[in-house]
Amino acid sequence: MNHENVTELHPRPLVVAISSRALFDLRQSHDVFEHEGLETYARYQRAREDDVLAPGVAFPLVRKLLALNENGRDEGVEHPGVEVILASRNSADSGLRIFNSIEHHGLHVERAVFTNGEPPDRYMQALGADLFLSTHDDDVRRTLEAGFAAAKILPAGASGPEDGQLRIAFDGDAVLFSDEAERVFQQQGLEAFAASEKQSALEPLMGGPFKRVLQALHDIQSAYPIENNPIRTALVTARSAPAHKRVILTLRHWGIRIDEALFLGGREKGPFLSAFGADIFFDDQTAHCESARAHVTTGHVPHGITNEARGQGKGSE
Repeated sequence: MNHENVTELHPRPLVVAISSRALFDLRQSHDVFEHEGLETYARYQRAREDDVLAPGVAFPLVRKLLALNENGRDEGVEHPGVEVILASRNSADSGLRIFNSIEHHGLHVERAVFTNGEPPDRYMQALGADLFLSTHDDDVRRTLEAGFAAAKILPAGASGPEDGQLRIAFDGDAVLFSDEAERVFQQQGLEAFAASEKQSALEPLMGGPFKRVLQALHDIQSAYPIENNPIRTALVTARSAPAHKRVILTLRHWGIRIDEALFLGGREKGPFLSAFGADIFFDDQTAHCESARAHVTTGHVPHGITNEARGQGKGSE
């Protein structure tokens, strides 16, 4: 299944599924799960179901995404909107604390799947999800393999403000685009990569796992003037000239606008993402993610050739 390359006649909402540990700070609860098991964890959550959970790493992002719906209504603008769905490894019983916290924080989240320890990826198609955010390695990988965009939310040294313009940054190869060019670089080296990109400059790159996410953001942006828009997007890539040409022409071929494009030629990405003010940045390479997460909320996308040999993870959510 290639979910990202499906062409739709009418834009539909951006649907984001998120795990409980990405949305809320569940470090203490997770420690109970890790050291004492699922049954003790469930009792722990039930005993504290009226204790409000503090926001997690992705909480500011979710609040900004949901605010886009209010923004449209307040200004009389019609756009496809955003829906956020909770996709949790909790049971419905132990998950009551999570929904109580959602209600307390005023988040408009109406749909949820509680899988009681099972991977939630099998529900992504039925949910109509475009993106899954989690702290669980295996769940993220399974969702990517099923053809949906997914990222592991990393512990962050900083996060964007909860109000103002939504700013989302993406890496290129293996994220917005396929990893076809990255494979040439990894297998044949920089010189072969440069020659290949020059030769293929007029051939659009295939879409990567996050193409549909960028398209959905573009559909919302299109309801507003460019100069007064609630969303701003950026491409932040290690590419440099002349390999930039194929990227620009690919986006033009797709008919998708990206507001800023930073071709860094291998420079560290973190300071540039800080200057952009990203609410979240998505990248497939762990080194770039480590640089980024000291400055902005970061999602690792374990997709493509650089991630093929990496292992699986475990968790409770």
